[in-house]
Amino acid sequence: MILPDFDALRWARACDPATISSALQRRERRPLLRGDNRLFILAADHPARGSLGVRDDEMAMSDRYDLLARLNEAMRQPGVDGFLGTPDLVEDLAVMGALEGKIVVGSMNRGGLKSAVFEMDDRFTAYDIDGIRDSCLDFAKLLLRINLGDAGSVNTLAAAADTISHAAQLKLPIMIEPFMSDWVDGSIRNDLSADSVIKSIAIASALGASSAYSWLKLPVVPDMERVMKSTTLPTLLLGGDPQGTSDEIYDTWERALALPGVHGLVVGRTILYPLDGDVSSAVERAAQLVHHSNRDASA
Repeated sequence: MILPDFDALRWARACDPATISSALQRRERRPLLRGDNRLFILAADHPARGSLGVRDDEMAMSDRYDLLARLNEAMRQPGVDGFLGTPDLVEDLAVMGALEGKIVVGSMNRGGLKSAVFEMDDRFTAYDIDGIRDSCLDFAKLLLRINLGDAGSVNTLAAAADTISHAAQLKLPIMIEPFMSDWVDGSIRNDLSADSVIKSIAIASALGASSAYSWLKLPVVPDMERVMKSTTLPTLLLGGDPQGTSDEIYDTWERALALPGVHGLVVGRTILYPLDGDVSSAVERAAQLVHHSNRDASA
């Protein structure tokens, strides 16, 4: 693994913070879709919600230098199209030069901290739409957890609708990650049944004054064929928490990637913290699934 120049990163942050904006402004950009119209995006916005665990290690993502080294290694691999993260990580990677020629997705509402009494309050505490535009990013992403037993969910819906409208005005693609959620034993649990995912899609798709620039980011669930029949919006698959063997995870992704309307995969911990520790091999295997799936890429 090639380690980034962390001394230079620390120096930039402490002594020349204008370097951060410059790195973002001069970054080499690319079209959102090209070639096979597929996207393989690495995600690392979990820490911003205080979610640092991977499998049975609750602090796996706590070492920022280790995380950056893993991301730097992963972003160097062919077939990786982009990165999704909060401003702190996007800016670190930009200064490191790891975002050149990549799609960069700004993660927005990170206020619903994991296990907090206010976890359902998914306020926009990271990027806003103007910040994404001013930072020369390519894509926005918002989390939309809908709890029918929590009156505060309507505030999240209203804020999301305003954000989607603003993105459409700026012609900025925006990725909506919807869930039907509920409190279970003091924690939020997302309902991953096909019926609930379909209901979340119906709600998310209608938000805002226009859906012209709306995308979906959906979990891979049983009966995924029926799920994908519930929307015409372009969709990226959510890698989710790593569970099961690597072969089982990749087989599930491969089947879902073959469905019409699916344009790729957004995945984080499963790839960055593989069971065997080989980040490059995990990234290569996932990239091959995304870009060599046996399907009509124009779907």
